[in-house]
Order: sequence, then C-alpha cells, then structure tokens
Amino acid sequence: MREVDLNADLGEGYGAYACGDDAAMLGIVTSANVACGLHAGDPEIMAATFRLARERGVMVGAHPGFPDLWGFGRRRMPFTPAEIERLVAYQVGAAQALASYAGHRVTYVKAHGALANLAAAERDVADAIARAVRAVDPGLALLAIALTAQVPAGEAQGLAVHQEIFADRGYTEDGQLIARGKPGALITDAQEAADRVLAMVEAGAIVTAGGARLPTPIRSICVHGDSDHAVATARAVRARLEGAGVRLAAFAA
Repeated sequence: MREVDLNADLGEGYGAYACGDDAAMLGIVTSANVACGLHAGDPEIMAATFRLARERGVMVGAHPGFPDLWGFGRRRMPFTPAEIERLVAYQVGAAQALASYAGHRVTYVKAHGALANLAAAERDVADAIARAVRAVDPGLALLAIALTAQVPAGEAQGLAVHQEIFADRGYTEDGQLIARGKPGALITDAQEAADRVLAMVEAGAIVTAGGARLPTPIRSICVHGDSDHAVATARAVRARLEGAGVRLAAFAA
C-alpha cells in the first residue's frame, strides 16, 4: 500500500486572535507544523496546539518564519543568511521547549511563508536553515518543498529530508509555487484540490498549471490551515487518497 503524510500549518493565532480551526484540522492531518512565535503563535497557543496534537496522535514539527506578525511571515525581510540561521535555531528551540512542556516531541522542521520561498530559490538561505536545524538537533528531519534548493541543503547537512507538495497551491512550469496574488496561485475548491493531489501522488510528480509532470518523491502533502476552506480541503484530500488505497501516516515518528 502506498503511504503519504498529510500536514497543515497550525498554531497561527496570536494572543486573543484565532486563526483557522486547529481542533478540526488535528482530527484530519497526520502531522502539524506549529508556528514558533515570530510570524504567528505565542507560548499559550504553542503549548495548547502541541497538547491537542499529542492527544490526537498527530506528529508535530517546528514552523519557523520571519519575525513579521503584521505580514504573517509572508513578506521577505532583509536578513543575512547568518541572521536567518540564528532566527531558525531560536524558533526550533522554542518549539522543542513548549512541545516538551505539553508532553509531546518535535520531530521535524518546516520553514514558513516568505522564508520558505526564499530557501526554495536561494541555496545560501536553504543552507542556513539546514545548519540551524542540525546545530539544534541533528535527529530532526527537514520537511522541504519538493524540487527546490531546500532538498540538497538538508541532505548536505546529513538531515533526513522529506519532500512535500501543496494541495491548495498551483505550480509554475519549473515546479515552483505560483506567487500569491497571481492567477492560479490558490486552489480554493476542495474537490479540485483533492483530485490534483491524487493525480500527483499517483504520478509521483508535481503537475504544473500547464499540465506538465515533474517527477519527484512525494512524502507529504500540505493544506494551509489559515484559509476559510482548509478543513473542507483537508477532509476531501484525505477521503480521496484513502478511497484510492493510499494510507495516511506521519513521515517522522
């Protein structure tokens, strides 16, 4: 039986402000990428998210981003690779501490938003993230955007690297994510997203906006947890995969 992980970015509220339906998502996904307090999240939200994930049997990862609460971590910020390395180490450490406090354990790291997109395209940034992960805990896995600089950067540091695709995002012809705000960037129809995911898993390839297939290992599928259609999309993706005989299981136990 084929096996794949289903992950979501969670814990992205801040203080009194909620973002997404984490409780519902944790009943669907097999891994949760938890915001570490700089682009979103705070100690209360982190602890609660880790605790609920533990209760639901969902594996957890640190989800570091740029320190950009106003922009939700989706704006590029002028940090050097060395500064990014320390920002990531700082956030991974915070996630490990709060997960331990909640009785859970962080097993992987996945970069968020603009930081992830920068690391996808620029090897020096990808290297900085991978170095930070290895320095904090070489046993952590790296969840990397498929077919990007994140993959060889993680491998060069000796990390276990798992490649992910996105259920709710469109792809350019070179396999990169279509920039938000451009036509085709966001897939908002749950059934369309589910059909695309199954097609990519069965093909072992990213399917671009133009229909090209770019071969890649697919170990995990992401549904962004902050959108209005997140829960419906996650449910549809899970049902579509399981209906096709694909087993859902966390990639990093």
